[in-house]
Amino acid sequence: MGGGAVTDGLRVDVDLPGRVRAELEAAAGEVVVLIGPNGAGKSSVLQAVAGVEPGAVRVGATDWTHLPVPARRVGYVVQDRSLFPHLTALQNVAFGPRARGRSRRDAERTAHEWLARFGLADLADRRPDRLSGGQAQRVAIARALATEPEVLLLDEPFAGLDVGVAAALRVELARHLRDFAGVTLLVTHDAIDALTLADRVVVLDEGRVAQAGTPADVSAHPRTRHVARLVGLNVVTAGDDLVAFRPDAVVVSPREPQGSSRLRWHGPVASMTPHGDAVRLLVHAEQDLLADVTPGAAAELGLEPGREVWLSVKATAVRRYAADTMRP
Repeated sequence: MGGGAVTDGLRVDVDLPGRVRAELEAAAGEVVVLIGPNGAGKSSVLQAVAGVEPGAVRVGATDWTHLPVPARRVGYVVQDRSLFPHLTALQNVAFGPRARGRSRRDAERTAHEWLARFGLADLADRRPDRLSGGQAQRVAIARALATEPEVLLLDEPFAGLDVGVAAALRVELARHLRDFAGVTLLVTHDAIDALTLADRVVVLDEGRVAQAGTPADVSAHPRTRHVARLVGLNVVTAGDDLVAFRPDAVVVSPREPQGSSRLRWHGPVASMTPHGDAVRLLVHAEQDLLADVTPGAAAELGLEPGREVWLSVKATAVRRYAADTMRP
């Protein structure tokens, strides 16, 4: 059970004035993750594919641009899951196949199979109000896949879930997407989704495509400061180049560091938050920078919000690349 109709790929051209202007393509079987800050236009692209917003859409050899919503072979998982509250999990998953003309018996057989694949076979008779957040999201994804869509749309599929539940569902979803023959578009603002699920990442910023590439390329060479922050890097402009470096490569000190081989910045500590075994500092220098220190070092240096500090990094700890497409 492949879980998707075979398609030759997807091409989308969306132009919603004041909201988003974006073109993107995806190959059959490809998972494309749209990432960017709130208001970047990510969900608008999905809505154009689904037909609830205008946009030129072609799937394989078929022009979807003027197709009504019911005629589009789309599985759509929205942020609030939108399960039918009066239907059981089984009935929710069977709804799509039934709407496409399959018999009740056939639709319910398909729904049982999908619930079993998501480990929910024993919850088939429960209504949504008796499901946990993670269980409800699994039902929503199963419902989307049960229609054998050509395009699967996932809008923030892990939003509102506990970290542990989201991590488990992320692994589970990746396994199902490997078997999905259609195109997947997944919207997120979390870099871990892009790094673990995507074949290709499309970065939207201020309604435009700011960058596209493999997860490895985007994380190694972020072209917007938002993406740099998402993947846990500092990126600063140095002449005609961009300089990228990790927060754990930054040395924090109360006095200006010496040595010509170091890049340095000065500013107040804006915030301090736990980050694994370290304390992550956000420092307002020429631009906001991240630095990781041990709890012992933070105590020894008397670090607290508002404290003026110097940040430095060795030239050997930075990666340089062309700055021609960096955006603020």
